[in-house]
Amino acid sequence: KRHLTGADTFKTVRAGIANEGNPSRINIVRTLRSAHARRIALTGSSRALLRQAQKELARLKVEEPDNFSDIQEVEQEIERLKARINRLPFLDTFDLKYNLLVKQPNPSSKAVMFCLMDVSGSMTQATKDIAKRFFILLYLFLKRNYDRIEVVFIRHHTSAREVDEEEFFYSRETGGTIVSSALKMMQEIMAERYPAADWNIYAAQASDGDNWNDDSPICRDILAKQIMPHVQYYTYVEITPREHQALWYEYERIGEAFPDTFAQQQLVSAGDIYPVFRELFQRRLAT
Repeated sequence: KRHLTGADTFKTVRAGIANEGNPSRINIVRTLRSAHARRIALTGSSRALLRQAQKELARLKVEEPDNFSDIQEVEQEIERLKARINRLPFLDTFDLKYNLLVKQPNPSSKAVMFCLMDVSGSMTQATKDIAKRFFILLYLFLKRNYDRIEVVFIRHHTSAREVDEEEFFYSRETGGTIVSSALKMMQEIMAERYPAADWNIYAAQASDGDNWNDDSPICRDILAKQIMPHVQYYTYVEITPREHQALWYEYERIGEAFPDTFAQQQLVSAGDIYPVFRELFQRRLAT
């Protein structure tokens, strides 16, 4: 199955041993083991001769204690062999071993999609139906295409509530319009349950664009400072045949500030849903 783009992070992992590297990554155990093996290999013949000479010296002292010349000669040979062995450095640059660290892709196993829907009184039943169809398409799309994703549903009028799937699509609750209430709730839920360091965060918002004029700059401020820096992608669909209002223009400023992670489109009728949906999400797919 496909994964949401931007989901890969990288972690540093050990990938064996290297002969070169940063001194801070030296592997002491492997270095000492390598040095020991080198000394054994390079001094093997000298150590064998040393053992033979020591045995010969022991024999001479027992069997020929008066044979001073031979004893002295063997003792000198022993000292010569010891000196040869000791001349070999305890540690050589060839012995140094380093921990090899590489960056490994770490696909995040956790992604969340926030669905924010305006259910205020200005949203006519036809507008709400279009919004619901958009979110149903999004919901089915997510469940079908992505292995691991959570979905958070937020409905709002003058206040926002996190609801389950059933209530999100079928509740008839309505009221005035304060869009920022949904954004504030999203930010709070992100902070409490979905830290950006651990989650890939996506969001889709649907509204008719009607909002208290004083609230629209607040929406932009919340998005710009508290949400957009932490999300992979944010989409806004405005469902209206009318001229755009303040909220749309505030969101255009968000699009200018975050061109790669924010997109907005207008829906007029149910026939626009699929083309707009495809336009919004096609560039966010990766095979």
